[in-house]
Amino acid sequence: MKQTKKKLATAQRQHNRSRPKAVHTSRKKPPYSKAAKHNQLIVLFNKPFNVLSQFTDDESLKSQRKTLKDFIAIPDVYAAGRLDRDSEGLLLLTNDGKLQHQLATPKKKTAKTYWVQVEGSPLETDLDKLRKGIDLKDGPTKPAKVKIMDEPDIWPRTPPIRERANIPTTWLSISITEGRNRQVRRMTAHIGFPTLRLIRYSIGNYTINGIDNGAYKEVNNDNNG
Repeated sequence: MKQTKKKLATAQRQHNRSRPKAVHTSRKKPPYSKAAKHNQLIVLFNKPFNVLSQFTDDESLKSQRKTLKDFIAIPDVYAAGRLDRDSEGLLLLTNDGKLQHQLATPKKKTAKTYWVQVEGSPLETDLDKLRKGIDLKDGPTKPAKVKIMDEPDIWPRTPPIRERANIPTTWLSISITEGRNRQVRRMTAHIGFPTLRLIRYSIGNYTINGIDNGAYKEVNNDNNG
């Protein structure tokens, strides 16, 4: 009896050795593919004056105000941050939520440069206040990079700004890393030089260079450092 059991056990072991081994597939997620990266959309839009930085508007005001839908026919992209209706220039849109957050949140300190036409002729002593930071109603601002610049070669605004014949205007380049509501306008008003026209020139390394007002272009993410 014992010999019979021993023979059965030996036969079972030999049978097990002859069976093909099971192949176990990995349950890990596949690495982030290049194809997935190619699905990322980045749209640089040179927003005109009097256009909302959103695709929809209140039903009662639709006929009175233009939105992004009037200019951009790309689905599933959203603005990374905002640009006031009465401001012009660069608005970045993307379908990448992570990039959208990175560019919009002040914690990431993405620099944004504005070309600002102000009423009057500020001196360097006036601009030094912005370079050091000033106290606004919602708290102190971080130091800004500010310099007087030549009038840029840009499109005419419709309608044009209201200039007073006896008061000169000055163009400034102002770079900040914050994004408070109407911050640049409040900064120039604080030092006594109201903003007449405001154009966002850049966000990080993205600019409006080569983009007509009211037009847009798609780019890859290699531009942003």
